Amino acid sequence: MKAVAIREVGPRDGFQNEPETIPTELKVELIDALARTGLRRLELTSFVRADVIPQLADAEEVLERVSIPEEVAVSVLIPNERGLERALALRESVRRERPAFDEINVFLSASETHNCKNVNRSIAESLAGLEIVLARAREAGLRCEGVISTSFGCPYEGHVPPARVLEIAARLRDAGAQEIGFGDTTGMANPRQVGEFFALARERLGAGRGSAAGGEGVAGGIGSRGGGGVAGGIGSRADDDGVELTAHFHNTRGAGLANALAALQAGIASFESSFGELGGCPVPAGATGNIATEDLVSMLHEMGCSTGVDLPSLIACAARAQEILGRPLGSHTLVAGPVEWSPTAN
Repeated sequence: MKAVAIREVGPRDGFQNEPETIPTELKVELIDALARTGLRRLELTSFVRADVIPQLADAEEVLERVSIPEEVAVSVLIPNERGLERALALRESVRRERPAFDEINVFLSASETHNCKNVNRSIAESLAGLEIVLARAREAGLRCEGVISTSFGCPYEGHVPPARVLEIAARLRDAGAQEIGFGDTTGMANPRQVGEFFALARERLGAGRGSAAGGEGVAGGIGSRGGGGVAGGIGSRADDDGVELTAHFHNTRGAGLANALAALQAGIASFESSFGELGGCPVPAGATGNIATEDLVSMLHEMGCSTGVDLPSLIACAARAQEILGRPLGSHTLVAGPVEWSPTAN
């Protein structure tokens, strides 16, 4: 059975891009439920300034109040050195059975224009700062992911050369990132482009935990916790040969799952998605739509892949988010439910 790792990014990437600010107690409720669906990676919040992302102003309180099983890896988004200092201070102050978080994610864009509009820095300036952040995070014993936005196209510049994206990825890897995420930030990618890109990325960067040994999306060496092939702690606790390659697609133009399939067929077995299809990208306006985690899980299960996720439990989380927000969400599986096959007549 093919094993695929999924990082649920809804509590950060989803909540921060929704127009409503979800009350802290309801965030905690949703996060605690997601942590018990079989998902083994959760991105919970971001240490950005509250005036920049007011929806995540309660980062410290959320991390203090959630109850996450030890086998679930928790990550937080770190924008810069000041954000890392805040995160490390919280991690030191929260004393319980497990750390407040296990991993950090840093980010920049492969497009100069998008990077400037998003973080008011050039790519070179972002890389210089993130190299310092990654070094300090590794010293603190944290696992690190570097996320590259607009990896497949930019709404301002158009085509983004794959060579530029992979050069940035190599810089992040060399600075200490054990995982590189490639984001289709505004939903411009197409399946042929995705397949060609990840074949090149695996050749240039090496195939770690998030890549298959072959071209069929089989994640070799991924442990199981039982219960029908639950993928446990994938890439979350230890280094591996090669950097882990992760795909992050948006469904802005309806091609999100097609692109995920293309990445899977190119040997990628690590994905990021958001329950309920929450979120998107704040720059530019209208760049909405992470692929829904339940849509991704449903497709993978129907293909015979193992995610470790209990799909009905995940759908229940999306339904609760829809109830809290008081409006329909974009997830197809939330509407249709899991595929149910009738028994074959004798």
